[in-house]
Amino acid sequence: MHSDRSMDADNFGHSVHAVLDLPSRRLKARKILDVMHLASNRAGLRLLEVGCGSGGISNYLGTLPGSPFVVDAVDVEDNRLVHDGYRFTKVSSVVLPFADASFDAVISNHVVEHVGDMEVQHRHLCELRRVLRSGGTGYLAVPNRWQLVEPHFRLPFLSWIPTRWRSTYVRLARRGSRYDCRPLTRGELEAHFERAGLACENACVQALRSTLAIEGGQWTLQRHLLARVPDRLLWSLRSACPTHVYRFRRREAAEGAPGRGSGP
Repeated sequence: MHSDRSMDADNFGHSVHAVLDLPSRRLKARKILDVMHLASNRAGLRLLEVGCGSGGISNYLGTLPGSPFVVDAVDVEDNRLVHDGYRFTKVSSVVLPFADASFDAVISNHVVEHVGDMEVQHRHLCELRRVLRSGGTGYLAVPNRWQLVEPHFRLPFLSWIPTRWRSTYVRLARRGSRYDCRPLTRGELEAHFERAGLACENACVQALRSTLAIEGGQWTLQRHLLARVPDRLLWSLRSACPTHVYRFRRREAAEGAPGRGSGP
């Protein structure tokens, strides 16, 4: 999976990793709904997508027949291909132009790896917490640093090597002038959640099964094979998943520190 946008123009110039394939964005929106458990009969649920890229996800969520969502979307550049069903706001950093506790749901789909260094990533998660209402639900996906092939530049072991060498590798491979992504390990991401005051739940198994079910025919063999694999076995391999997928919510002061990444 690819990012929908680089969210911090100040850190990474205007390097674009937007996914502009609308059919894939609509499939992704369906998976996000499934993972977030957002099916609802209550109208007027406010939803925010951070880093909307083509606008495909926000458009899908805002134009579903009988959609319960009032959708806002933000990005640092306007690469939208569809404009209906949501309100768009251009931003210049990870700071979100909304009041505290404005949204029932927030989505950060392959964005955090683009916003900057670890401290800027932390601020991104703090902003997600700030605008999320108590009792609301968040979705965050980010590439696993230990993927064998880095998904943005399609280079093997790119995100494994020390940060200072990654841009050199990209230039030598003639894939660009610099490496402008910061994928995370599972431990790094869960530490981000905890530090930002968010309780997180690793949803990689559900996301995998949802992807195979929703995308149908092209994954027929994989779906049949994985149907025989118990969730607990897949859960034990979660650190090796190509993409970290999490649900999250605000951690209230009375809760104390949670256990990390609870699952099956």
